[in-house]
Amino acid sequence: MNYLTADKISKHYADKELFDGLDFSVARGQRIALIGLNGTGKTTLLKIIAGIEPSDSGIVSVRNDITIGYLDQNPVIDPHSTILDFVINNNTSHAQAIREYEHALTLDTELEENSEVLSDAMAAMDAANAWDHEQTIRQILTFLGIHDVEQNMGLLSGGELKRVTLAQLLIQEPDLLIMDEPTNHLDTQMIEWLEGFLNTRSTTLLMVTHDRYFLDTVCNEIAELDNGKLHRYKGNYAYFLEKKAEREVIENVEQEKARGLLRKELEWMRRQPKARTTKSKSRIGAFHDLSEKTNVHTDNTSMQLNLRETRQGGKILELKHVYKSYGDKKVIHNLSYTFKKGEKIGIVGKNGSGKSTLLNIITQKLEADSGKINIGDNTVFGYFTQHGLDVKNDMRVIDFIKQQAEAIVHADGSKVPVSQFLTHFRFPYAKQHTFISKLSGGEKKRLHLVSILIRNPNFLILDEPTNDLDLVTLNILEEFLFNFKGCLLIVSHDRYFMDRLADHLFVFGENGHVTNMNGNYTDYRECQIANAKAANDESAKRAAGEKPKKQTQDKTKLSYNEQREFDGLENEIQELETRKTELVAQMG
Repeated sequence: MNYLTADKISKHYADKELFDGLDFSVARGQRIALIGLNGTGKTTLLKIIAGIEPSDSGIVSVRNDITIGYLDQNPVIDPHSTILDFVINNNTSHAQAIREYEHALTLDTELEENSEVLSDAMAAMDAANAWDHEQTIRQILTFLGIHDVEQNMGLLSGGELKRVTLAQLLIQEPDLLIMDEPTNHLDTQMIEWLEGFLNTRSTTLLMVTHDRYFLDTVCNEIAELDNGKLHRYKGNYAYFLEKKAEREVIENVEQEKARGLLRKELEWMRRQPKARTTKSKSRIGAFHDLSEKTNVHTDNTSMQLNLRETRQGGKILELKHVYKSYGDKKVIHNLSYTFKKGEKIGIVGKNGSGKSTLLNIITQKLEADSGKINIGDNTVFGYFTQHGLDVKNDMRVIDFIKQQAEAIVHADGSKVPVSQFLTHFRFPYAKQHTFISKLSGGEKKRLHLVSILIRNPNFLILDEPTNDLDLVTLNILEEFLFNFKGCLLIVSHDRYFMDRLADHLFVFGENGHVTNMNGNYTDYRECQIANAKAANDESAKRAAGEKPKKQTQDKTKLSYNEQREFDGLENEIQELETRKTELVAQMG
C-alpha cells in the first residue's frame, strides 16, 4: 500500500537545478535511506515530500488516513514553551491527562494540596486509559537523556534541542517518519537505543543519514540522489556500493558512445545547412538533446590528500594529573598520558561527560583546574570543532582559504594552487566564488576541513567531523586519516568511522574517570556487553540464594575454638534446613 507518491516534481534555486521531473514513492513498511553528495538537494526533497516546502512543479499525493512526522535539522521552536508542552503538543483528553500527570510528579507531594493534585491527575490518567502511552513517553525521554520536562526550550543547547525534537517525533507515532540526520548530536548508546526502538516497531521510514552502521541496521532500501536523478537499491550499504559501481560503468560506456555520435553531429551542425526542413529541424533538436546527455557531470574524482606534515619531535604532548570540574560535577579526574608518534585515539562517553572539554584543554582554549599540559616544540595542532567555521558569511570561499595559504605543499614538495586544491574537495571553480552564507551544512564542514589541512598539522584533533558530511567525502577523509603519519585524536558517534581509525580509546566514565583501553569501538562494546552479562548472572545467583564463592587460605592446623565451631556446624546446618522448610511452607 502506497503511503505517498511524488509525481514529476522539480526544484530550482536561481540558476541551479536540483532535480527536474522526479518520481518517488514510499510504501508501507519501507525503510529508505536517502543519500547523495552535499548540496544535491536531499533536505529539500524531504521538505517537499513532508509538505513543508513547495516544489516548482509536480504533485505530492498522500493517502487521506496517513500521518507524517518530520524531524528537521534546524527546528523552529517557541523558546518560552516547556519541554513537556513541546513533546506532547496536541490537545486531546489523552494528551492533557499525561501533561497534568507529568506536571504533578514534579510537585512536592508532602504538601496536602499537591498530594490532591497528584491523586486527581492519576484519576484522569485512569479515565483516559493513558498509562501505556505515558510509559512509552517516559521510556523515550529517559533514553534520550531528557529529565527536567519543565525546563524552557529556549535554554537548551543544540544537542539537547535535537534530542527533544526527536522525542516529540517518536512520541507522536506517525505512520510515516521523515528524518533528516537523526543521529547527529546523539551519543553511541542513544544511537543504539534508537536502532532498537525503530526495529521493534512496524515503522515506515524515509531518512537522510550518513551513519553507515545505523543505515545497515535500520533501513532495507537505499535511494541515491545523483545529478538530479533518483536511483533506488533494495539492500544494505555494501550492496548499494556494488550496484552503483555497475551502474556507473554502464553509464560511462553509454556516454562514450554518445560523445562519438556527438562529434559526427557537430560536423553536420558546423556546415550550417541553409534549408531548414522539418527533417533538419528535428535533427538539430536531437543534437541538443545529445549534447545535454554528454554534458552530464559524473564526479568520480578521488581526493588524493598527500599533504606535507610538519615533522614531529621526540616530545609530542604530555598530560600530567589533569583535573577539571564544573561546580560539583567532575568531568576530568587525574588524567595522565604521554602521546606517542602515530597514535590514533578515539574518545567515547555519554553526552556531557567531558570529551570536548578535554580537547579544549589540550589546545589551550580552556584552562584545567590543576595539572600540567606539556606540548612539544614541533607539535602543530589542527583542531576541527563542532561549532564549525568562525568566519564572516559575506566572504567568498576562495578568499577565506587564501587567508590561510596561497598554495598547498604536497609531501613530495610540489605546490598546488588553492583553487585546484578546492576542486578536490568538490568545490568547482564556480562554487569557489560563492559566498559562504550560501553553502549547505555539509559544504561548510568540507570548507572547515580544508582550512585545517592546509596548515600542515602533525596532530589532528577532530570533534564530530562526520556530522553533515556525505558518504563520498567521508570515505575519502577516512582514507586520508588512515594513512596520516601524525597523531590523531577523534570524538565521533559514527561507529564505523571509529572502528576504521582508532587503535585504542579514552573511555569517559563516571565522576570524570578516564580509562585507556586497547582496541576499537566494537571491542569496547563487546567488553561492555560481556561485563553487563556477568553482572546480571551474579545478580541472578544472589536472587536465587547462592552465596558468592570466597577464596580461602589453607591452614596447617585449626585452633581450639575453630575446631569446636567446625564440629558444631553439622548440627547447626540441620537446624537451619528445618527452619528454612518451615518458612517456605508458611510463605506458600
